[in-house]
Amino acid sequence: MSRTRVHNFSISLDGFATGEGCSLDAPFGHAGDRLHHWMFAAPFGRELLSESAGSPSPASHAYAGGVGVDDAFARRYVVGVGTEIMGAGKFGPPGWHEDRDWRGWWGPNPPFHTPVFVLTHHPRPALEMEGGTTFYFVDASPTEALELARVAAGDLDVRIGGGATMLRDFLSAGLIDHMHVVQVPVLLGRGVRFWDGLEDLQNSYHVEMVSSPSGVTHLTFNRA
Repeated sequence: MSRTRVHNFSISLDGFATGEGCSLDAPFGHAGDRLHHWMFAAPFGRELLSESAGSPSPASHAYAGGVGVDDAFARRYVVGVGTEIMGAGKFGPPGWHEDRDWRGWWGPNPPFHTPVFVLTHHPRPALEMEGGTTFYFVDASPTEALELARVAAGDLDVRIGGGATMLRDFLSAGLIDHMHVVQVPVLLGRGVRFWDGLEDLQNSYHVEMVSSPSGVTHLTFNRA
């Protein structure tokens, strides 16, 4: 059976996965792009940006590191993945379902290149994009969505893309096999917290930590 994996999921030192006040002009709220500097400074991140016009993160930033350990972790994002599941908040800003022309943040060629299942209470017809990405909008529980995604992935793995609320639901249901969380040395103070309700998580996973010269810490959780 395919595995379920989480990659490059960034949080602040105080545990927030996004800032407060997310909108069309501020996809990550008051956090801006601070949680994702580490990835977009790495060669892999720059490659993603170059192929996806309209990404909410800038293509360059003066940021230390990025070439070694950060790039190695970031590149695992695509290896062996056959499909993705994401929450409604990752696909668009609040209220995107009311705009029938909204096609996501990523321009005509999103960086997924696989089927993507968007969990939403407002399903709509499938949206086929360039580069092999097709968005399917489903109103489903984590277990139901995973069943759909596994069929689409075939022998490959399913990536769980976030955001934080959706990922907590998958973790609480025991559906995550591997998770890569990146702790970024910034304090946000408000926004959407990630770890709430997951106090016993370490009992179900082997946890490893790798520090990077860029200042971030890579945490990996593999099911025990």
